[in-house]
Amino acid sequence: MKLLNTLYVTLPESRLRLDNDTLRVEVEKETRLRVPLHHLQSVVCFGHVGLSAPLMHRLAEDGIALVLLDTNGRFKARLEGAVSGNVLLRQAQHRAVENAGVTLELARALVAGKLKNQRQVLQRGARESKQADDEAKLTRATKDLAASLRALPAASDLDTLRGIEGEAARTYFAALNLLVRPDLRELFSMDGRSRRPPRDRMNAMLSFFYSMWVNDCRSACEASGLDPQLGFLHAVRPGRAALALDLMEEFRPLADRLALTLVNRGQVSASDFVEREGGAVLLEGDARKAAVVAYQERKQEDLTHPLLAESVPLGVVPLVQARLLARCLRGETGGYLPFLTR
Repeated sequence: MKLLNTLYVTLPESRLRLDNDTLRVEVEKETRLRVPLHHLQSVVCFGHVGLSAPLMHRLAEDGIALVLLDTNGRFKARLEGAVSGNVLLRQAQHRAVENAGVTLELARALVAGKLKNQRQVLQRGARESKQADDEAKLTRATKDLAASLRALPAASDLDTLRGIEGEAARTYFAALNLLVRPDLRELFSMDGRSRRPPRDRMNAMLSFFYSMWVNDCRSACEASGLDPQLGFLHAVRPGRAALALDLMEEFRPLADRLALTLVNRGQVSASDFVEREGGAVLLEGDARKAAVVAYQERKQEDLTHPLLAESVPLGVVPLVQARLLARCLRGETGGYLPFLTR
């Protein structure tokens, strides 16, 4: 599956070179990896990674996206060849964005998908909880999220909708602490969501996974002929992949679950993080590699898509959702149906 073919380069001070039809990864002039270019759809580099000019030209010629992220996973730049999206679809997308009613309906569907999947995370945690007090608090949070979902249809504008989403997010992230193993909560507790920069270990993990999800969602938008810059829920800003961020909303709870799994199983420990000047907390070393491997393995797991009723790898679901969104914008369906987890 093409969406699964992403090379993540996390080794500090590594250098990427072109070797005939192969990408070569070097560290201190020693070859660590060779990957045939025809196996790749995108290359994502974290932090200080060197790139040869011949390789950059070849990636652009072959339609392989090159994404540069900082050490925390924050987007810095993207190199790609000529855009070949469907112009008629993009015209329909522009018309939809200019229509306040259509924009609100699509944004409402995106938020509903996110809240339902967040609620599923907390419901699962309540079922598996071994402490009655935690179970009660998680159950209360799921009821609060259900109330937020019921409030969505009455939202008459984007600001109201975003307000409901923000309140639900505060409820959700407060409850997320209860899904961390009791003996690890002091080390991995969150005081809400902090982004730029993340201020604690769990936020650092979430930001790391979110950055990879948004890259895959952007690729899905482009592969479907959509303009990743033109979103509905997220405001349009220069350099911001607003539609990719829109599409990613329903997948954020999957990133949350993966982060919790790595922490609770001890695959990532408190010593794997470093605090930088200014209070930024970053995931470092072998733990970063372990997180990338876990993410790639998770994407290859098959699941049944609730709408298609077919088994597909999780990594392909963003492409499925982008195509469903494209059908909606072309007027082929009555509305957009977000992906819901089980």
